[in-house]
Amino acid sequence: MEINVEEERKAILKDYRQLLRLIRPKLKKGDDKRIRHAFEMALDAHKNMRRKSGEPYIHHPLAVAKIVTGDMGLGTTSVICALLHDTVEDTELTINDIKKEFGNTVAKIIDGLTKISKISHRTESVQAENYRKILLTLSDDIRVILIKIADRLHNMRTLDGQSRKNQLKIASETIYLYAPLAHRLGLYSIKGELEDLAMKYTETEKYHEIAKALESTKRDRTKYINDFVRPLQMEMDKSGLKARVFGRPKSIFSIWNKMRKKEVSFEDVYDKFAIRVILDSAPENEKADCWRAYSIVTDKYSPQPNRLRDWLSHPKGNGYESLHTTVMGPGGQWVEVQIRSERMDEVAEKGLAAHYKYKENKFKASNSTEEVIETWLMQVREYLKNPDINPIDFINDFKLQLYHKEIYIFTPKGELKIMPAGATALDFAYSVHTNVGDTCIGAKVNNKLMPISQELKNGDQVEIITSRKQKPNEDWLNFVTTSRAKSKIKNALREEKRIIADNGKELLERKLSQLKANYTNENITLLASFYKMPSPLDLLYNIGKGLVNLADLKQLKVVGGNLEIVKAAKVGKTKEEILSLQEENNNDIIPKNTELIIFDESSQFPYEFAKCCNAIPGDDVIGFISINGVIKIHRTGCPNVINLASKYGYRIIKTRWTAKTSPAFLTTIKLVGLDDMGIINKLSSIISGEMKLNMQSISLESKEGIFEGIIKVYVKDNGQLNKLMAKLKAINGVNSVIREEI
Repeated sequence: MEINVEEERKAILKDYRQLLRLIRPKLKKGDDKRIRHAFEMALDAHKNMRRKSGEPYIHHPLAVAKIVTGDMGLGTTSVICALLHDTVEDTELTINDIKKEFGNTVAKIIDGLTKISKISHRTESVQAENYRKILLTLSDDIRVILIKIADRLHNMRTLDGQSRKNQLKIASETIYLYAPLAHRLGLYSIKGELEDLAMKYTETEKYHEIAKALESTKRDRTKYINDFVRPLQMEMDKSGLKARVFGRPKSIFSIWNKMRKKEVSFEDVYDKFAIRVILDSAPENEKADCWRAYSIVTDKYSPQPNRLRDWLSHPKGNGYESLHTTVMGPGGQWVEVQIRSERMDEVAEKGLAAHYKYKENKFKASNSTEEVIETWLMQVREYLKNPDINPIDFINDFKLQLYHKEIYIFTPKGELKIMPAGATALDFAYSVHTNVGDTCIGAKVNNKLMPISQELKNGDQVEIITSRKQKPNEDWLNFVTTSRAKSKIKNALREEKRIIADNGKELLERKLSQLKANYTNENITLLASFYKMPSPLDLLYNIGKGLVNLADLKQLKVVGGNLEIVKAAKVGKTKEEILSLQEENNNDIIPKNTELIIFDESSQFPYEFAKCCNAIPGDDVIGFISINGVIKIHRTGCPNVINLASKYGYRIIKTRWTAKTSPAFLTTIKLVGLDDMGIINKLSSIISGEMKLNMQSISLESKEGIFEGIIKVYVKDNGQLNKLMAKLKAINGVNSVIREEI
């Protein structure tokens, strides 16, 4: 294909001018020259590079820079870093070159971005360490993580050019870490787009199905929104409030989530959109104006009593402020209404970036907004800096907290603390101070004595009771939920373990001296293997606890002070060793770029279907190489495979169905509807009569006029399954028919 250099040059300049238009309101004297210099450096550095789509590579850093300033609201320094973010990793430019041209701050941010990119993705522990290092940037300059999220967003927008294997790997990482992180940083708009784009590749069929349904119902939805909004806008204008009232569609992913959680069809999801009331208010009038607007909304439409969410009095941990209520709209339809000021809306869309913009402008929304953000960042920094933490434990604990709902807890003096939902009295104790947590023996919750495992509820007032004799124990890890508490408890247990290990060391030194063997690293490593201990520290700890029989040392031979194993039981490989061995021999088991064709008799690779998602012909599937070399076949939207792909991306194998006739597959269908005489006959006449399918089982439970049924039936592919589900849904009284998920 012939390259039109002139056309490419025009396209690059067009992109650059768009960037300048976005950043112009934020420019200070001399900024335009610095941005131009960064653009020219990036253009020259990437001049011989192209993306997989074939376009010049410079379009990628330009796109990231536009997201950074347009979607996140960041300024000149961030735009320069976005333009140069791949240069040190992919070109001959060095950090020193960047530092010389743009100073320490830009160089430090780009160095952080480069370190993230250099980490391997080969094993679970390394992948978890990768995530940990991404998050470590929070303890340095938060702009590193914001630019990394912008980089991931543009990569997701252009994922079509990647192989199917890479699409699933990158989409899985996105839904596993980047979307939750964007959520926690208050980047709700970006979070929604990341989730939608990830779903496009992990649940392709459902994504397009919902997108098509949204498009086909757009006209009716628009009319409904206009009918709902019109009287509200009139009342706002009459009251003197400067308000914009409009409807905002919910994301495809959030609709799909509701369909799954509530086990309903697209038609039965009522809140496919939300109404926003955005007020142009002076800082000192924001809260009062929001409550005035709330009064107008609830005067016009009846509110659902238990659906008021007040994040004005107590903002979320990422600075989000808003009033949410659900009201009964025209035609008996529940509608969510979100009320906030223009400033609050910008913070809601652009998260921490917008918050810091207002902070720089010397504007404080409230002490609590500033405090909760700084407190969260401080906790993250403290947790991340712990060098002893296991990276897998870290990422699992940390990810859980990214999406946690929040509750508000009060100290005995009435001070407010924000905790994740599900937090216990012990979590609260550790949030006060490490020593308070370590010595906690109980708590007074609303003046009632409670155990340290007591789960706290919104609005509880908590007083911690301590004792100098108390110390952490392993049972505590079973009921604490916060990363901070888990980290502090593990640190304390580790310290206790070291003390016991020191006693074990003394015992072992005496025993080795009797055998005339030296206490050396080589001998201790050999003994750890001999006693099948995971590490020398575990060996010494178990000796100190009296759990190791040192008399067994007689089985060893001593030669010149060194130990040799004469006879020992066969030592089994650990999971990590097996994975490491598999990784080394991966190319021998499954050659690179291999495609598994299911039901192809010529395939030499063993495979089986994962029971967690029960894939059937026609489903979009992926293969995943298990520890024993057998390929497990999963549906691409299966939560298990998304989790696995985010950690072991190198073990994915491209998979497709053969065109040959396949055997029948067992699948499960769940039905809900009105209980009626003869319902089983109606179901069986369609399944066995009309469609001639074999059933393994059918069970129906009825309660107060509503039945729930589970049918296990054999089908040849998802086309036949979809046809069956459509016929069952058409039965009078059947309300929902869904394929049972995990």
